[in-house]
Amino acid sequence: MKIGVIPENVFEWLALVLGYVPTPLIEIGGGIIFVRALMVATKLNLFEALASESLSTQEVAARCATDPEATQKLLNALVTMGYLYKNGELYALTPFARKWLLKEAPYSLHDFVVYEFVDWELVTHMEDFIRTGKPVLMHEQMSSDDWKLYQYGMRSIANLVAPKVAKRIPVPRGARNMLDVGGSHGCYSVEICRHYRNLNAVILDLPEAVEFAAPLLVKEGMGDRVIHKVGNVLTDDLGTSVYDLILISNLVHHFDEATNRKLVQRTAQALKPGGYLVIQEYVMTNPYSLNKSGQALVGLWNLFYALTSDSSIWNFQEIASWQQEAGLITKKPISLLHNCMQQSAMKPSK
Repeated sequence: MKIGVIPENVFEWLALVLGYVPTPLIEIGGGIIFVRALMVATKLNLFEALASESLSTQEVAARCATDPEATQKLLNALVTMGYLYKNGELYALTPFARKWLLKEAPYSLHDFVVYEFVDWELVTHMEDFIRTGKPVLMHEQMSSDDWKLYQYGMRSIANLVAPKVAKRIPVPRGARNMLDVGGSHGCYSVEICRHYRNLNAVILDLPEAVEFAAPLLVKEGMGDRVIHKVGNVLTDDLGTSVYDLILISNLVHHFDEATNRKLVQRTAQALKPGGYLVIQEYVMTNPYSLNKSGQALVGLWNLFYALTSDSSIWNFQEIASWQQEAGLITKKPISLLHNCMQQSAMKPSK
């Protein structure tokens, strides 16, 4: 998936190819307003106001407690963005908005969009980062409100891919114990344990994450089969040969290479012989090939994680090398969704 100016006819395509289109003007001038308008509309529950019926500007403003004149500007912008229809004086949700932005939609991204107010503030530090090389280190400066938005936002993303994870993750025959490292919201553990009814999971995460992710896990109704444990995977005793399956999902992009090698060594020790260590990430395949599917977006994430965690997005060859150094037998990586991939490795049986 590429992000940028998209031609709508052959003449626009030709103008774009020949370099006649001022793409920076369009991408910045339009992009920044597009993103902020979507974020604000979601936060103010504008889409929720239109969930059950078409409404006029005045009715939307009344339900959202907003200014009618300003609300009309936003509603018209959302029409041009493809999130709303307009029929006379009434506005209605498009199927696209109904699928992705309503809170109760099965695969709603509502919470992720609201969380992006936190990321918006973080990226304002990019110039300082480029000048000095000093990252923001988001996890050390987030407020309690930020941590809550973070858990709910990440839960909404995980929900998109969790069913595929449960079906494709390697689980040893007769597996009983799973460790979900940094799994906070528990979406993956819950889905995997529902798929494998004899499996139980411990979600190990920082206290700030567990505090706000706990209510999300309670809603899943998994009782004692999926539980939280407050701790730090880099310092806590994980035990030896305890777990049949260890999942590390979307975590290694927050660590540098030395830390990731330590992480894999520690989790490999906690793995039972015949068990699997699965590292799931949005990975780099060729960071310089921006014309390939997904690479432009991954390149942006690579910059973002450098800014916010002093880290990087790692390719699956690098991840596999950490597993091999820990004495594990690596498997062929599998693709789950766009650039989301799993790199699995098995601990040899004694």
